[in-house]
Amino acid sequence: MPMHRPSLKRMKQLLRVKPPGTAPETLVADPQALKPRIRVIGYGGTTEATAGGAAHEDIDNATVEQVQEVRARHPRVWVNIDGLGDAETVRRIGEMFNLHKLALEDVLSTHQRAKVDLFGDNLFIVIREPLPPKGADRINPESLGDGTFDTDQVSMFLGKDFLVSFQEKYGDVLGPVRDRIRQSRGRICLSGPDYLAYSIIDAIVDAYFPVLEFYGERLENLEDEAIERPSSQTVHRIHLVKRELLVMRRAVWPAREALATLVRDESKLVTPETRVYIRDVYDHMVQLIDILENYRELGSDLMDIYLSSQSNRMNEVMKVLTVIATLFMPLSFITGVYGMNFDTKSPANMPELGWQYGYVFVWGIILLVSGTMLTWFWRRGWIGPGKWKG
Repeated sequence: MPMHRPSLKRMKQLLRVKPPGTAPETLVADPQALKPRIRVIGYGGTTEATAGGAAHEDIDNATVEQVQEVRARHPRVWVNIDGLGDAETVRRIGEMFNLHKLALEDVLSTHQRAKVDLFGDNLFIVIREPLPPKGADRINPESLGDGTFDTDQVSMFLGKDFLVSFQEKYGDVLGPVRDRIRQSRGRICLSGPDYLAYSIIDAIVDAYFPVLEFYGERLENLEDEAIERPSSQTVHRIHLVKRELLVMRRAVWPAREALATLVRDESKLVTPETRVYIRDVYDHMVQLIDILENYRELGSDLMDIYLSSQSNRMNEVMKVLTVIATLFMPLSFITGVYGMNFDTKSPANMPELGWQYGYVFVWGIILLVSGTMLTWFWRRGWIGPGKWKG
């Protein structure tokens, strides 16, 4: 079965997007990237229709002009762009919200590590989320474990009254966050964009736990397979799981440091109340990393278990073959002696050659010797039930 390495292929493509020596702040989109799809949500106001609750406005497939109009009608706005295939759209959004071009350049370079940077009055946050399979709007555990697991870069700009997020692909794990805004549930509609940024990060971190749960079950099954019925496909499946866990590790370890920065560094864009919630997400990330490292160690141990199982299986096979060869050695000697066929008239020859019961006599010796040796092997524990499983 061929090995899939989508992350490596995509990394090589991304590194070729910008020619060496390109001037800083130059926005170059990947020609293979998806075309941008803008979704804008305005929220934070109150209307009589919502009985004092937080009003909101949600426009999918919006234009840049509609983003400006929604921003003018609402005290806070969340703009999410799925697809980074048009540098001009990214540039216009950046100009509308006064986003730094160096940060926008990192948005289009989708191999960034998770990080938190301050650019003027905006906070630039990068984190990676588990990527749903192609054509799906959510992660299905049945699609994991085949070497195609990957992550999506989520870039966020946190301002005083806005949050702008960029994603590589269509579909994400942020549906519950949008539902909370639409239904005016919780603190999200009454708090600032910093709480919205926390909610997005929290949803992304939580999305890793079902994935890890799947890998835990898969590693248990692979452990049983490596012990009871090891094969070349077992090695292949172990390698795929180890590779996917490595992809996940590269995504979550830098995110831990980024969250630590949000908790540790005081910023006017993140209130002390929101920082308490971010600290809780940091604890979840630490727990996630602990589980991930345990699974990676188990994945490495599985290869040792497989090699030990194969070695033990080979030893058992060699033991059986040795027993069989040893059993036939005296039998070969007996049949060899009686197969010489000398002249029976000579008194120096074997008397059994001319005896009418000679053939039966030889078979009796063969059965007696075989039975004696098998009994001895069994008493020594070399053969018997449970000694060898083919």
